[in-house]
Amino acid sequence: MTVVHITGARPNFPKAAPVLAALAGHGVGQRLVHTGQHYDDKMSEVFFRELDLPRPDVNLGVGSGSHASQTGAVMVALEELFTAERPELVIVYGDVNSTLAAALVCSKIGVPIAHVEAGLRSFDMTMPEEVNRKVTDALCDLAFTTSPEAIGHLSREGVAADRIHLVGNPMIDTLLKHLDRFDPAPAQAAHGLDGPYAVATLHRPGNVDSEAQALTLVRAMHKCADQVPILVPLHPRGRARLLDLGFADHPGIRVVDPLGYVDFMSLVRGSVAVLTDSGGVQEETTVLGVPCLTLRPSTERPATITHGTNRLVRAETLPDELRAAIERGRPATWPVPPLWDGHAGERIADVLVPWLAERAGDDATAR
Repeated sequence: MTVVHITGARPNFPKAAPVLAALAGHGVGQRLVHTGQHYDDKMSEVFFRELDLPRPDVNLGVGSGSHASQTGAVMVALEELFTAERPELVIVYGDVNSTLAAALVCSKIGVPIAHVEAGLRSFDMTMPEEVNRKVTDALCDLAFTTSPEAIGHLSREGVAADRIHLVGNPMIDTLLKHLDRFDPAPAQAAHGLDGPYAVATLHRPGNVDSEAQALTLVRAMHKCADQVPILVPLHPRGRARLLDLGFADHPGIRVVDPLGYVDFMSLVRGSVAVLTDSGGVQEETTVLGVPCLTLRPSTERPATITHGTNRLVRAETLPDELRAAIERGRPATWPVPPLWDGHAGERIADVLVPWLAERAGDDATAR
């Protein structure tokens, strides 16, 4: 009985790695499909080298494009793949276009879907990721949640209780597994950082698509860089607009290409604060105890605020928030959400193995 994992973008890989490993420990037959939504080395290939991920059995190579063209290309390719060799279960991760595409294809051809990181909600329908989450959760047969509030969101949307499983956060499994490799000193030296610094990741449409909003962000970041140097692994999305608006003109802002997982997490671990609009970074800083300032009006990960070090901020208030975070310093202790303990992948496998066995028994009876 074959389980197929769909990965496509940088955030998927650290979520998939512990699930693949846990199911392999149970002897489950698996195939890894990489859609190629992210395709350059630092956004994709480096994860297979650094996270002990098996090489993809299939790489669809869809590349970049608009939401419609990218999602459509993945759908066409997956329909052909699953028609030729029908899997028993498809596992999708997070909220990227590849996740939505796989869920749509599977629902139409009758292949069961498991969604890892189900039930997250920002309640901001201008975010493409929110659309992807809601549609995927409506279609999935098994919903694996990272935190308790996600169960409530799914229940209110009509997802049956027996489909929902609180398992914790597999991204944190990966972080804790590799924690000893996150040594800030060599990473800092490689980037010429010899004192306090911050790390920033910025790419959300609400921050970079509008020229007016992007300019507000640039000015805010310059004020932040007056306080402390900021290393910015700048995402391809929005990069040209930010640079055209003078983002890198401040001597305190150091723009670099996207970093590998170990380098990036090492720099985050050693920073005084992280400025971000990413989802996963909010979770990683929560576990590491690094102050995180999230440049968004809402977050689908409220546990990072109630049980972590995250704060929602606006560009206009970002410099003051950063100053306050630096003055407070790193906490000596901090809360971490329940079940973010490094064993989420195992809990997912503990649900899937008997589920697959039951389906195998049903199929045998039907024959």
